[in-house]
Amino acid sequence: MNQKLLILACASLVVLAACKPPTPAEPTAAPATAPTDSTAPAVSTDPAKPAEFDIKAFAGTFSGTLPCASCPGIDTRLELAADGSYRIDETYQDEKDGQFKGDGTWTAEENGKRLRLDPNSKSDQDRLYEVVSNDEIRMLDQAGKSIQSEFNYSLKRATVAK
Repeated sequence: MNQKLLILACASLVVLAACKPPTPAEPTAAPATAPTDSTAPAVSTDPAKPAEFDIKAFAGTFSGTLPCASCPGIDTRLELAADGSYRIDETYQDEKDGQFKGDGTWTAEENGKRLRLDPNSKSDQDRLYEVVSNDEIRMLDQAGKSIQSEFNYSLKRATVAK
């Protein structure tokens, strides 16, 4: 019986050794004039280079009113700095002592499809946002999934007064 197992093992090794790994497909050339989407984050369109999210180009201030369980809403202002730091100001509407400020660092994940806010206060949890467009981010749950709700979890890019 041991001889049969040894023969079977040897035969398996021969079959595996004869297999060639698949060769990667050649990248196709990008069209000379690729359409641009002004709402998409700035990423590389060169197929020879992996897409990279441009943190400096995306940095800016986002604001909006997020849902609140104990009040009409949370007025939120999030400043994403080009150096990777952030500041957040939150005001709970109709709440006494309802103003909160925080800061920390932010990073782009999944080639700029998601943002992670890592607070300097280690008692606070990271926050995740989906990048909807260059002008909108949407809060995600702690697992990084969309929040299924009728309420608006989006923050929009604040316009800069000139």
